[in-house]
Amino acid sequence: MSVYTVSTRIRSNVPPSYIVYDLYIYRMDSKHNKHILLDVKQQPVTDTYETQKHETQDTDDALMVIYIMEVTLYRKTMLTITCVTPHPFVGMYTLEELSTGKAYSSEKRENPCFFVSMGTTRPVREGKNTIPINIMRPERAFIAKEYPAGSLLDPFKKEAINAQIKYRFNQLDYPNQMGASVCGSAAFFYCLQVDRPDIYRQAARELWSYGKTRIGRLEVSPGIDCRHPSGKFYYDDGTPGISGLDWMTLAGLVDSDNTFLDYDSIVSPVAGVTMWGTLSEWFEKAGYEKIFSNAGPVQAGMQGFIELNSYASKGYRIVALISDGLLKGSDSILTIPSHWIVWEGCVHEDSNRNITLRLFSWGTVDNQIKENTDISFFLNRFFGGLVFKPIK
Repeated sequence: MSVYTVSTRIRSNVPPSYIVYDLYIYRMDSKHNKHILLDVKQQPVTDTYETQKHETQDTDDALMVIYIMEVTLYRKTMLTITCVTPHPFVGMYTLEELSTGKAYSSEKRENPCFFVSMGTTRPVREGKNTIPINIMRPERAFIAKEYPAGSLLDPFKKEAINAQIKYRFNQLDYPNQMGASVCGSAAFFYCLQVDRPDIYRQAARELWSYGKTRIGRLEVSPGIDCRHPSGKFYYDDGTPGISGLDWMTLAGLVDSDNTFLDYDSIVSPVAGVTMWGTLSEWFEKAGYEKIFSNAGPVQAGMQGFIELNSYASKGYRIVALISDGLLKGSDSILTIPSHWIVWEGCVHEDSNRNITLRLFSWGTVDNQIKENTDISFFLNRFFGGLVFKPIK
């Protein structure tokens, strides 16, 4: 167990002696339990607009563990202390960043801010009592070409995105690529949603607000074409082809990693293909520890299956590569690696020697293996997988 000294910075043009703050740092587990690292109230900022250096609770967390930091600012006068941030500023940083004075951004608007007009009013009798104040609001990060901001079907409307994030945070639904070829990033964000719902929520909020986010060492910064996608976001019957939240997260991650191909439309299947090396890198940069890997371009065989299945019984995250023809709803007869899924338990064989497996795919967690599938059919469409220790 260790104790760390943590701090952050505040941006303001108000004299620091007038500012006090609350600082609340925590992480959340898969059951939504909060593990509090620090909780201090109404502390004075320093002359350099930094917080005090506070000692944390004892923790055995590794330095790469990600925490959520909430800052609430107040203006202090001789008689009163008034809250000037109706909602806390929220950011996420690793324990290492928090304990080395790096829990802030080079971008002013991404930090706790409190600015006031420095103009001086005059009595009405002196005339010209108006002070111009210019407030600039950056263009929204994600705007669909066919559904611009303000349109009825805008997939990135703030109210819609907030509702979708709330559903995901409470695990009422899961990532669903629908018409987009982003099953690899769907598998990644599903695991993140389940293991660290607080990180998932904050990453989604930052993508909407700033068009980028950072999860540990994983940079998600989609290009302008991905942030201004073309194509139909809705089917002819009006149902979504992909939600705005899933476009920001799933397509955004894929586009961030593509050097030569832009993911700029929901019909960009080539740009959406994720190789096992890339998928492993995403998980590891976000803080997952890789335990085992046998994913590859050829069938993993019975031994590979036995190895992967043995990890499933030990509570590890298993992301497996298959041919999508293994799943219900697919009529593919191909036996090539084409789809990433996440196992939610072990593969079982029933009394009729049929294979069953509870798994995540296409926004659903269920037994999705085709009926009457025997081990031979399964192995011909199984290309190994990646095994990770769940993120803390």
